[in-house]
Amino acid sequence: QVQLVESGGGSAQAGGSLRLSCAASEYTNKMGWFRQAPGKEREGVATIYLGTTYYAESVRGRFTISQDNAKKMLYLQLNGLKVEDTGMYYCAAGPAWHNYGPLSLRTYIYWGQGTQVTVSS
Repeated sequence: QVQLVESGGGSAQAGGSLRLSCAASEYTNKMGWFRQAPGKEREGVATIYLGTTYYAESVRGRFTISQDNAKKMLYLQLNGLKVEDTGMYYCAAGPAWHNYGPLSLRTYIYWGQGTQVTVSS
């Protein structure tokens, strides 16, 4: 069982920046960030999957995912924020035997409690 705790969410103006952090109880080779806006399904934002980073098209070039394996930390730098980036952001981790694709929710079975990101115009 991997435990995940997110922090760093908050409010920002459009065009601003935020940095999210996720503390993991142990390292896995599939970790990522997902988000869920009100009334919408949870979607993949950015993941580090078997050593490679993957981004949703909507955030590519604006968000950056990084990982500090020694500290068992996962980060998401959010730059150039847009109102449509508003939502609950979740840190997720997947076990070695789950391989449904880097941005597929099915790959990830461990989830944090989420941290809210609100972007205003």
